[in-house]
Formats: sequence, C-alpha cells, structure tokens
Amino acid sequence: QVQLVESGGGLVQAGGSLRVSCTASGRTVSNYYMGWFRQAPGKEREFVAAINWSGGSTVYAGSVKGRFTISRDNAKATVYLQMNSLKPEDTAVYYCAAGRLRFGDSKQNLRNYEYWGQGTQVTVSS
Repeated sequence: QVQLVESGGGLVQAGGSLRVSCTASGRTVSNYYMGWFRQAPGKEREFVAAINWSGGSTVYAGSVKGRFTISRDNAKATVYLQMNSLKPEDTAVYYCAAGRLRFGDSKQNLRNYEYWGQGTQVTVSS
C-alpha cells in the first residue's frame, strides 16, 4: 500500500506562485509514475501534469504548460508542483496520484493511477 499526503495549498492572488508537495509513505514509489490532477467545483477531475520514475520525462496539460513545473525527489519520496502565473481558473482541489504505468498507458487518464492523496485546496483570487 502507498499513502500520499499533499501539502502547500492555500490562497494566492492572480499572477502569484505556489508550490504544492506530495509525500509518499508505505511501499516505495520510486519506480512509479506520479501525477497531479485537479478538480474544481462542479467539474470533473482533470489531468495537470505527470512525471516518470526518474524525473526525466514530464507531460503537462495544455492549460498549464509553461506555467507549472512538476518535479520529484525520490530520496524524499516527494513530488512537487511549482505553479507560477496563477489564474483564477486554476482554483481547484489538487490531487497527487501514483501509478505503475506501462509503455503506451495514457498519463492523462486518472484510471491508470492506483493511489491517490486526499487533496489540497488552491484558491486564486482575481
């Protein structure tokens, strides 16, 4: 089993920055894909970013590309999401996820992730 705990959410003004973190415990996730998803009120959960086990491969949703950066520190069992130039439409609960994705599996599909955190609220004011 893997437990994921997010932290670092909060309230920030539009144009500001915020970094959220996700720390894993239990079974090692060093060989897992790690992803960030978000869910705004009344909307479905959507993909934000994902990173492979080594950190050498990342993928982003078009809406955040160039503004958000995903990274990981396997020694700390932690994955980060640095969010810059935040917009009110980035307001959502941000979830961390871990999955043993195989070649060809979609990183954007939340069904490919086995473990989920409880989420952390990010609110961007205009």
